[in-house]
Amino acid sequence: MRTYPAWLTATMLLPAIALSAVPAAAQRSNKPLPVVEKPAPPEKNPPGDIPDDQVFIEYRSPLGFSLKVPEGWARRDAGEGVTFSDKYGTVAVAVAPEAAPPTVASVKQTQVQSLESSGRAVKVTHVKAQKLPAGEAVAVAYASNSDPNPVTNKAIRLENERYFFWKDGKLATLTMSAPYGADNADQWQLMAKSFHWQ
Repeated sequence: MRTYPAWLTATMLLPAIALSAVPAAAQRSNKPLPVVEKPAPPEKNPPGDIPDDQVFIEYRSPLGFSLKVPEGWARRDAGEGVTFSDKYGTVAVAVAPEAAPPTVASVKQTQVQSLESSGRAVKVTHVKAQKLPAGEAVAVAYASNSDPNPVTNKAIRLENERYFFWKDGKLATLTMSAPYGADNADQWQLMAKSFHWQ
C-alpha cells in the first residue's frame, strides 16, 4: 500500500472537506446559494396613513365582487383582479377558482408557506378566522419588504393584511399594504367589511 507524507495527505483532503460543507443541491447545479433577503428597517415617519377624512367609493368588479376603496387612488386592472394604489399604499383583489372554502389550517399549510417562500423577507404575525358581512373569512397579518424603488433601488418595510373570502367555488384574496407603522387599522377594517360577493 502506498503511503504519503502527512502534509501531502492533508492537502489532498482539503477539496473533499470544502466540498462536503456545500449542500448537495448546490454541488450538482453549480449555482450560487440563494441569498436570504433581510427585513428593511421601518421608516421613522412612514408615509402612507389613509387620512381620517378619506372618501371611499364602491368599486364593482366584473369578477363578481364589490368593495369600497379610497377615492382618487390609481386603478390597474388585470385578468384575475384589480389593484388600487397611492405611493406605497395598495389595495388588491385577485379571484381564482377554489374547490373548498379556506380554513386557518389550510391557509397556514398552503397560502402562508407560499407567501413565506416567494415573498420578500416575509414575517407572518397571525392567521385567524374572522366573521365579516361577506361571511367567514381567514385573515393573515404579515410584514414584508416592498419591491425596490426603480430610481433609488431602496425597499421599505411594509405591513400587510390579507383576507381570503370564498363562495361557490371562487376564492377572493384581498390584500392591503402600507409602510410599516402607518395607522390604517380602521380604514382597512372598513374595506374588509365592505367586501361583498355580487
